[in-house]
Amino acid sequence: MAATRRLLAAIGLLLAAAAGAGVLPEDRVDAMYHYYDGGGVQIDGPSILARKSLGQHFSVYGNYYVDTVSSASIDVLSTASPYEEERVETSGGVDYLHGDTLMSLALTRSDEDDYQAQTVNLGVAQEVFGGLTTISMGYGYGDDEVRRNGDPGFREEVKRQAYRLGISQILTRSFLASLNYELITDEGYLNNPYRSVRYRDPASGSGYSYQPEVYPRTRTSNAVALRGRYYLPWRAALHAGYRYFTDDWEIDAHTLELGYTQPLGGLEVDLQYRYYTQTAADFYSDLFPYRNAQNFLARDKELSSFQSHTLRLGLSYDFLRNGWTFLERGSINLIYDRIMFDYADFRDLRSSAPVGEEPLYAFDANVIQLFFSLWF
Repeated sequence: MAATRRLLAAIGLLLAAAAGAGVLPEDRVDAMYHYYDGGGVQIDGPSILARKSLGQHFSVYGNYYVDTVSSASIDVLSTASPYEEERVETSGGVDYLHGDTLMSLALTRSDEDDYQAQTVNLGVAQEVFGGLTTISMGYGYGDDEVRRNGDPGFREEVKRQAYRLGISQILTRSFLASLNYELITDEGYLNNPYRSVRYRDPASGSGYSYQPEVYPRTRTSNAVALRGRYYLPWRAALHAGYRYFTDDWEIDAHTLELGYTQPLGGLEVDLQYRYYTQTAADFYSDLFPYRNAQNFLARDKELSSFQSHTLRLGLSYDFLRNGWTFLERGSINLIYDRIMFDYADFRDLRSSAPVGEEPLYAFDANVIQLFFSLWF
């Protein structure tokens, strides 16, 4: 479920495309509907974002984002019943442009029945060398509260900090590259209060029993990403990226992206392939040998060894290219992702196979994003 939430949170960034240093973001309104269906989980909802400049130096924005979740995933079916919930996220921010420097402040609040998150992000980007190079840095602080439905006495906290550095460089008239680094530290209650691990139990009819997960109270991760875009003579573009992630839970992850963008009149077509692979956390196991087998215990499939392949088709069509009343232009955008997950050490307990020999879990997911943009 955590990976699904991260995926849909990233979708919101499509609506809040940031400007480079030296220029404010354009005045615009975006309205989006997103839909996710995979692994027994369905998530959908709307999002709307509005951004407006105030004079030549300031730009402000506000965003409203909703996830309606219906889950009967394999994690839920193992130890609990299907559920439905809604997450509402509101955010707002301001950008300040001074010469070739762009400074930003953003505040975000997310609310659901058993989780509340508040985040503040600060950023600064500076153009140097005549605009050929942009250097950026940022800091984020999050303060989350974790609760458990049906248990009014349960209340835990999570503190998050993120530090970001980046550089983008125009290398030639046709080639743009960027390098970004991020350090994240988490402290507090980092596991899911509903999830359990399983262990061998000869006294149980199924051959195993469950106990609650136990995670470390801290986590530090590092990620570095290199991306490039090459513009072809026939107005098309190739783009590629690689990201490496590592943390002190012994997870190492690699992400590779390759894409091609082709304008066709007023229509733009984007094709992309993404490959992701990761190792398991050092305290993860699909089946522990006995109860309390070690200090920390996890059976979250997102902490297991797995890989995924994503195929993307994006279509964008510009309309109102000559403007209309106060509108400068508009676009309609449709993005479809097909994601295929394969787990190397997380087993499907819906099978009647012997304990520890159940088939490995795999599933496919469909993600649809439909959004309209209007510039004014």
